[in-house]
Amino acid sequence: MKHLALLFGLIGLPLSAQTPAEAARNAMTLVEEATAKLDAADSARDRVRALTEAVQAFESGLAAMRDGLRAASIRETELSRDLDSRDAEVMRLLAALSALGTTAGPQSFVHPDGPIGAARAGLLMASVTPALSEAAADLRADVEEATVLRQLQQDAANTLQTGLANIQTARTALSQAMADRVDLPRKFTEDPVKTALLIAATETLDGFAAGLSQISENEAQLDLAAARDRKGQLPLPVAGEILRRAGETDAAGVMRPGVLIATRPRALVTTPTAATIRYRGPLLDYGLVTILEPEPDVLFVFAGLDTVFGETGQVLPEGSPVGLMGGPASQINDIQSPSGERAGEALSETLYIEVRLGDMPENPLGWFTEDKGRTE
Repeated sequence: MKHLALLFGLIGLPLSAQTPAEAARNAMTLVEEATAKLDAADSARDRVRALTEAVQAFESGLAAMRDGLRAASIRETELSRDLDSRDAEVMRLLAALSALGTTAGPQSFVHPDGPIGAARAGLLMASVTPALSEAAADLRADVEEATVLRQLQQDAANTLQTGLANIQTARTALSQAMADRVDLPRKFTEDPVKTALLIAATETLDGFAAGLSQISENEAQLDLAAARDRKGQLPLPVAGEILRRAGETDAAGVMRPGVLIATRPRALVTTPTAATIRYRGPLLDYGLVTILEPEPDVLFVFAGLDTVFGETGQVLPEGSPVGLMGGPASQINDIQSPSGERAGEALSETLYIEVRLGDMPENPLGWFTEDKGRTE
């Protein structure tokens, strides 16, 4: 490997941009833009929306950095191994190029057999010299790419450190902004006694959903855009991957009518359309649950949250945060890990989504697009 540096001065071809490096640089830009969004959130008229956009921008940017840096690390490792395995080849190439010099050409070689021999030697060298130069250029490009990728991974550490700290700041600020929010309309007032009685008497999600109308008082008539008009076009509430579809049996042999989305730790969950919070809190074996009502007789059930936002009876605008997933916050080593084996980085959390029309569940993927269900 030490001999490779001597090749740089022999061939002066420029190194073209490599895809892993481009991806990592673009991802770093996304994180920097997310930081700017967070800085601007303090002065925004709608601070909740601004902080929501900042958190989502950080999630996208950090996910892109995770993928970009992993690709860069894998590519850098491949190049290093390849160059190490070609050390003998490099030595021979370096010796040949040193013998030729930087200005060697066919006319430089005099053959003892006279003009005819010299002409033959010239023809041979005319074909050999470009091949040697091309091989040197290829080696130089590989070495430069490996150097750039290694430096890029080192430079990303500061951006990662800032991004991970800022996304935690943004999540905390968003939680506080949701708690302080007083401008949301209310469709009804929750009766906590009736809610407790309903939970105590409930054995299934079906039974709880059917009794939700009993826990409200002072119902108001609010005109919200009909969710059914956008059926099949609503975004999924969280970024992740579809782990299990409606009607599929889980490891315990239980079949549920909803879908299970695998998400990264602390992922933000938002409402896909304007909706009333019908219930928020623990329920049966579903964990922490938020039930949204985008229109009468339609319910969106989100289960498995670690933190829930808002209050029962409030009407949330489309895209508003409804909660955060659980799990540990990501660390720099989680993101930089080339094989992605670290638990903090993996899609370790799961959000269960069920859609109910009247008394019957419907396939959620008939309501939502799957675009947001894939991480960047």
